[in-house]
Amino acid sequence: MTAPELSLTSLVADPYGGYTRLRADAPVHRLVGPDGLPFWLVTRYPDVRQALADPRLALDRAHAAPGNYRGFALPPALDANLLNMDPPDHTRIRRLVSQAFTPRRIAALRAPIEKVAGRLLDTMAPAGRADLLAAYAAPLPITVICDLLGVPEDDRHDFRAWTDSLITPDPDRPEAARAAVKAMLGFFTGLIERKRTAPGDDLLSDLIAARDEQDGGARDGREGEGGDRLSEDELTSLAFLILFAGYENTVHLIANAVLALLTHPEQLAALRAEPALIDGAVEEFARFDGPAPLAIRRFAREPVTIGGVTVPAGETVLLALGSANRDPEQFTDPDRLDLRRRENGHLALGHGIHYCLGAPLARMETAVALTALLRRFPGLALDVPVERLRHRPTLRARGLLELPVRY
Repeated sequence: MTAPELSLTSLVADPYGGYTRLRADAPVHRLVGPDGLPFWLVTRYPDVRQALADPRLALDRAHAAPGNYRGFALPPALDANLLNMDPPDHTRIRRLVSQAFTPRRIAALRAPIEKVAGRLLDTMAPAGRADLLAAYAAPLPITVICDLLGVPEDDRHDFRAWTDSLITPDPDRPEAARAAVKAMLGFFTGLIERKRTAPGDDLLSDLIAARDEQDGGARDGREGEGGDRLSEDELTSLAFLILFAGYENTVHLIANAVLALLTHPEQLAALRAEPALIDGAVEEFARFDGPAPLAIRRFAREPVTIGGVTVPAGETVLLALGSANRDPEQFTDPDRLDLRRRENGHLALGHGIHYCLGAPLARMETAVALTALLRRFPGLALDVPVERLRHRPTLRARGLLELPVRY
């Protein structure tokens, strides 16, 4: 099926209206990406959920046929990460890094996150107004994920600019994205070498130890008998992915949640009156306006039938998480924000073996951030008309460019 009347530009400008039209027309559509290359877009909840866990849809670009959308590629030292891998490599690396995201470790981070949130709110308080994105939603997760990885404080200031250049590249400045990639590669390579010399009590030092202890300290990849193995590129790519994904998605989950509350005063009042709603509220925020409109692109290993439409082998499939989470066949009154919603099996954080590894941390950060913000500023309100707010002009992320508030 094709959607000739719906451009990607219009879908970026009005994603949920566009998804409504696409779902009503057909479950799967063949579209053309901004680079002129074709892909298949899956829009209905049951098809998206099933496809997320379908092993016939690979993440490894080796399964992509020429002439299809492949997503943006990074240098090998940053590209050898979980978002481009299938089992058994995916299983091996996920097992290794999952040790950092156990329930015990996540619970231990709550107090430090509350402390960071309080410090940021203290800094904001005197002005009475701020861009909440820049002053709070962005610095909170970057502080948390950098602390987890062991990134020194003096090295944290460039991350937002780097990620912005990758997520929403400026077509008039293509060199900016290349410069960001080069800068990140140089940063992580240097940081890993410094931590080899002086390891700390952090996740990156643990990953380096696991990398270097294999085969008596050899650095030539995954040779040897048993145990987890990391190549040098995988180590660098894993550090990049943890920082990039752990920062980017949580920033937008927090900011989108605040915007949803400020534009739904009855829901804001309900959460203020009953703070215990927060955990369910975070799930509803993720469903209602999650940070990732699309799952990472997949490639059909063989002809795959989705929603009655057969995708040929080697062609690219994009799964519209934002559309699935507003599917009226799955959710009652899906365009309504309801913090007491019970039937909320949303797909904002994925499903299957590629389910977001950092989901428990993102949930907890968002809950802490919102709880602290609403407690500290009872008069929180938008400082501009909602129609003046602008979202990033991309389908790669659902995020605001700024969120001016007063308090």
